[in-house]
Amino acid sequence: MDRAGVTAVLGPTNTGKTYYAIERMLSYNSGIIGLPLRLLAREVYDRIVDLRGPGVVALVTGEERIVPPRVKYWVCTVEAMPQGVGADFVAIDEIQLCADPDRGHVFTQRLLEMRGTHETLFMGADTMRGPISELVPEVQYARRDRFSDLTYTGPKKISRMPPRSAIVGFSVDQVYAIAELLRRQKGGAAVVMGALSPRTRNAQVAMYQNGEVDYLVATDAIGMGLNLDIRHIAFSSTTKFDGRRMRPLAPNELAQIAGRAGRYMTPGTFGVTGEAGAIDDETVAAITAHNFRPIQKLQWRNSRLDMGSPEALIASLEAPSDDPMLVRGREADDVGALKAICDLEGIRVRLRDARDVRLLWDVCQIPDFRGISSSEHAGLLARIFEFLHDGGGVPTDWFARQIKRIDRTDGDIDTLSKRLAFIRTWTYVAQRKGWVADESHWRDATRAVEDRLSDALHGALTQRFVDRRTSVLLRRLKMKEGLVADINDKGEVMVDGEMLGRLEGFRFRQEASATPDEAKTVRQAATTALRPEFHLRADRFYNAPDTEMDFTEQGGLMWGDQAIGKLVKGSEALKPTAEAFVDDDAGPEVAQKVQRRLQHFIDRKVAAAFEPLLAMSKDENVTGIARGFAFQMVEAMGVLPRASVANDVKALDQDARGLLRKHGVRFGQFTIFQQLLLKPAPTRLRLVLWSLWNDLQEFPEAPPPGLVTVPNLTDMPQGYYANAGYVSAGQRAIRIDMLERLADMLRTMDTRGGFEATADMLSITGMTLEQFADLMQGLGYKAEPGTREKVKAKAKELTAEEIAAEVAAKSEAVVEAAPVEDVAPAEGVAEEAPAEAVATAPEGPEMESFYTFSWEPKRRPQQGKGRRDDAAPRKGKGKPQGKFKRDDGPRTHSAKPKRKERPVDPDNPFAAALAGLKTK
Repeated sequence: MDRAGVTAVLGPTNTGKTYYAIERMLSYNSGIIGLPLRLLAREVYDRIVDLRGPGVVALVTGEERIVPPRVKYWVCTVEAMPQGVGADFVAIDEIQLCADPDRGHVFTQRLLEMRGTHETLFMGADTMRGPISELVPEVQYARRDRFSDLTYTGPKKISRMPPRSAIVGFSVDQVYAIAELLRRQKGGAAVVMGALSPRTRNAQVAMYQNGEVDYLVATDAIGMGLNLDIRHIAFSSTTKFDGRRMRPLAPNELAQIAGRAGRYMTPGTFGVTGEAGAIDDETVAAITAHNFRPIQKLQWRNSRLDMGSPEALIASLEAPSDDPMLVRGREADDVGALKAICDLEGIRVRLRDARDVRLLWDVCQIPDFRGISSSEHAGLLARIFEFLHDGGGVPTDWFARQIKRIDRTDGDIDTLSKRLAFIRTWTYVAQRKGWVADESHWRDATRAVEDRLSDALHGALTQRFVDRRTSVLLRRLKMKEGLVADINDKGEVMVDGEMLGRLEGFRFRQEASATPDEAKTVRQAATTALRPEFHLRADRFYNAPDTEMDFTEQGGLMWGDQAIGKLVKGSEALKPTAEAFVDDDAGPEVAQKVQRRLQHFIDRKVAAAFEPLLAMSKDENVTGIARGFAFQMVEAMGVLPRASVANDVKALDQDARGLLRKHGVRFGQFTIFQQLLLKPAPTRLRLVLWSLWNDLQEFPEAPPPGLVTVPNLTDMPQGYYANAGYVSAGQRAIRIDMLERLADMLRTMDTRGGFEATADMLSITGMTLEQFADLMQGLGYKAEPGTREKVKAKAKELTAEEIAAEVAAKSEAVVEAAPVEDVAPAEGVAEEAPAEAVATAPEGPEMESFYTFSWEPKRRPQQGKGRRDDAAPRKGKGKPQGKFKRDDGPRTHSAKPKRKERPVDPDNPFAAALAGLKTK
């Protein structure tokens, strides 16, 4: 197998690195992506769930664990990435955090050790190019440039801040003060901080994104990949407290945050406000040109831990690296907690063996979400350790009391924020396997409490920092006369700059309204503006080329990025019906026009993809039994397992076969098929049509193009692999055309006496010998393993002079290497072989493994007493040995003229040999 590729995708913000990683991951059967923030992990998880469904996507963070039974894709925080999964694809985002003093050692460990079996991606800043090159020599680089320009606009007062701006502060007090000022001057602001729960953060962001407020106040949490519609970033300060001291932000840190301005192709700007001083010209140049000082050192912590004792564990954690690029950073919180707990009375006596030390270390991994003093946090961890050590788990009643004490939604913003921090601790504990009884119940219970507190915190933030009375939309909704809506080029339905909803294809998605009367008024205003727009869109769509449309693997119909319909089951498998998504307000004329255009599109798509099959069905020269067989091919959409039509194939004479072969029908040993219909485009469409025809709830996806074999999954619907262009055999399924090439090779083998796999057989299947043996057993062969002495290349014959010279050289080498005390034994005394000589003596000839394959036909089931079919297979029955000569006609025998002759199948490689057994 080729070495798995490692690629570093480096560049500034707004280059689509995370989006690219998601696309690459979804092109594989399995993958893991590690992200720097719990908030970002949730955002990426939701995006992948929208694309692939919740049944195959897992979300794993410190406080959240959603792992479905058939998980294929893992979305995690970097700390929570699962080890030893063996995924096809691995990606790590914001890889420059390897240099972070607090979390850098985790990112560095993933950089050094996490790999996908097929592809690995590291995404981040270009400053990591040097360290990655040094530590990962096989890496390849992909440079990505920013989609839009980023410019500096200098200082600006908050009162003159343009709409769609984000003001960045570096403390909770600073964020709250700015948000309060924006409420008084601009009507309100949304608040985003890393300490918020994902639910609260999403609610606040939604308020900003939908235009209810035009301003966002945030900490530097927005610098880590969160996708927001921001046009301007303003720094209220350029210094921050990093946990140890106040320090100025480095140019690359400023750029990470400023780069959030400008979404996709929209230019962005950044500047300063409040008491922040102007950014110097050199730093501005570095930010706008994305040119920063390369990272020289990475934070590192030893991952090979000694659990023999607390002292040994601490020593191993603090062990230095041999690589000068890897430096041990500041003491992490978990190490500090470990040292503090070991000194507590009653803990050391419980640390009797490595298992106890490992349990203590696992407990120390609980983060200090509450932000209390280190001694109080150590006391809580010690209590949890005692529960786990002495009782095997945290007592249910004690755990329930802790949660009940927090489960209250009254109080102000600070009180609710503290309760959210507390519940995160218990959510983390509930996520750990075996720490609490009835894990599923407590995970749901802690999540429900967090959701209630999140909603309450969102309400408190909105009530404090948003003046809803200043909303233009609400004011104009009260003035029902003169309420006029218009639609911009993005499909947004607006009233005086405030969005009522969005036009998606031919359906209007209305924003949430406060009251039913308000919702009704909004709908009336939107309908007035939408009626002419629906007709204009319908005309554009009807005249749009097919290249602007596509179908999804779940049967959806798309116009660009908008869903405008779906496929439903028709009268025949190759004649699906298009169903349009059109609002009733658009009217029947628009609905009919959209439906007709969709039907034309899918009809042409089917006609192009299945042209050889449809041409055969319409050929008037294909008559008789050949025509009946052609209809079977049409019903099977061009792929027929040979076993299902064995008798029909035998009944075809050479003329009938010739008629079918003219249309590209290939009579393979295992499958009857048209070669052109095995290409990726027909295969993708065939699976959609087959899923529709069989009323499947979830359509299985086509395997990635170009794979010779894929895993043979037992939970796939019957018929899936045939329609996907594969044949199941053992633990894998092999592509139909490659299997037929293999069958052609097997015709030349001695299948009765046994044969070994050739290099060509292994090459076309892309398998190891063991995998090939499993494949052959799945095809009905017996695979007998064996070993033998490996045959080496014949050595060069030496002359007598060359042999003598080589012996002399070896003797001199032995004498030079002998220690001083090794002297020749006395005459007559037997010399014992040195221990070293015995240890290094060859153990025997080098051996190699091989398999012998032979045809192993299945016995027929008993059908009646006294019949020949009931007896054991006769000698020679089954797949014969030797080459077979094709016979295109039936054989005749004079021994038993009354016995009815059966036609011989000339495409069956066993037919010619079996013909001689029919009349015996």
